[in-house]
Amino acid sequence: MTVKFLYFAWVREQTGISEEEIALPPEVKDVAGLIAWQRERGPEFAAVFGRDEIIRVAVDRKHALRDTTLDGAREIAFFPPVTGG
Repeated sequence: MTVKFLYFAWVREQTGISEEEIALPPEVKDVAGLIAWQRERGPEFAAVFGRDEIIRVAVDRKHALRDTTLDGAREIAFFPPVTGG
């Protein structure tokens, strides 16, 4: 499954990426699994997603909880609790 990822505010600054398209591994089934997988992508991702309690996630433009499944997701956004500009 290929999904568009969007990164906002300091998440974008830390990763150096504003958006990307990713083929999710089959074992990533929900938001919690996605965050755990993101931590493994490199040191810049580990720095951001290692503090997963402050990362907010939206799946297809709707706020998502950690147990939200990713079945059929087309867009996933990552952002801190408060964003600006």
